[in-house]
Amino acid sequence: MGIKYSTRADCQQYFTKAHDMVRRSVKEFVDKEVKPFIDEWEEAGTFPREIYKKAGDVGILGIGYPDECGGTPGDIFFTIAASEELMRSGSGGFVAGLGSLNIALPPILRRGSEEQKKKFVNPVVAGDRIAALAITEPGGGSDVSNLATTAVRDGDHYIVNGSKTFITSGTRADQITCAVRTGDPGAQGISMLVIESDTPGYSVSTPLKKTGWWASDTAEIFFDDCRVPVSNLIGEENQGFYAIMENFQGERLSLAIMAYMTAQMAFEEAQAYAKERKAFGKTLTGFQITRHKLVDMATLVEVAKEYTWRVAARIDAGIDQIKAVSMAKNFACSVSDRVTYDAVQLFGGYGYMRGQLVERLYRDNRILSIGGGTTEIMKEIISKLM
Repeated sequence: MGIKYSTRADCQQYFTKAHDMVRRSVKEFVDKEVKPFIDEWEEAGTFPREIYKKAGDVGILGIGYPDECGGTPGDIFFTIAASEELMRSGSGGFVAGLGSLNIALPPILRRGSEEQKKKFVNPVVAGDRIAALAITEPGGGSDVSNLATTAVRDGDHYIVNGSKTFITSGTRADQITCAVRTGDPGAQGISMLVIESDTPGYSVSTPLKKTGWWASDTAEIFFDDCRVPVSNLIGEENQGFYAIMENFQGERLSLAIMAYMTAQMAFEEAQAYAKERKAFGKTLTGFQITRHKLVDMATLVEVAKEYTWRVAARIDAGIDQIKAVSMAKNFACSVSDRVTYDAVQLFGGYGYMRGQLVERLYRDNRILSIGGGTTEIMKEIISKLM
């Protein structure tokens, strides 16, 4: 018996009126609560904690989460519609920070107990707590299977020692979904623990200063004999590597969305500027080279969006998309690389000035092909599945 594809995966009718309602709701939130302050938040390197609660109250944080967790269940395109509108804030850092729950909570939802969900998922979806994912370590980024943070069993607790770095929402997270070594070297000895920030021995660095994503607070986290209850173990001991790999599929899809939206906004800014800016007696769109550049940008953005949506539809239909989502991430990131570069080039010196959206998009873009698995790691995954 062959695979049964969903209607959406077959005919590509991705968005309905219901999705449009979500999009309008998120747009209203962004226009009222975010855009008027985003430049200030970018300079501050963070945004107010109360925004999590506001987003939780209007249901944004709960999109795609089960009813029993306080969420609003729906297909993957509800999440995509919300993500696209959040990106209209013009700040990838804000979106990454507000959305850190979407990489921290899925392992708990998939493998956690009901008690863990009530304690660690519901308050985050409501905006009362902040959750972060802690995988990367100072000694290795993409080499997840050789992580060094240890968790040694001591009765009803694990004693955790080590550190994590580049953790989004790390400076103020109330809880982290953390990868630790509970067993032998390699992938087979990794587990996932929820570690709360008020645990004795848990400490964080000052916010890390980054090239882009300024509004996202990013930190290094340290563990010095942290006693974490065994009840905080997600799933089975030494099975955490598989939970991490499951999680990556959703994270890579999210990064593909961020990439094509970054490119989309850069194109729109470039197109508007080219229609107004005059040189040698005519607007920039009066030159064929400019028009063709804009056509190339628009084409790349459309293809990146359509392919990402197609992959998302197949994920929603329950079809394994490990190879395809890696391709979608790489392609969307390459498109964003090209389009943000060309947008700044078209703006000329003004594109290099702070205060121009294309300047921020150019900086924010750079992390997208690194986070969630580098371009090179994606290519290795793709090559093994070809």
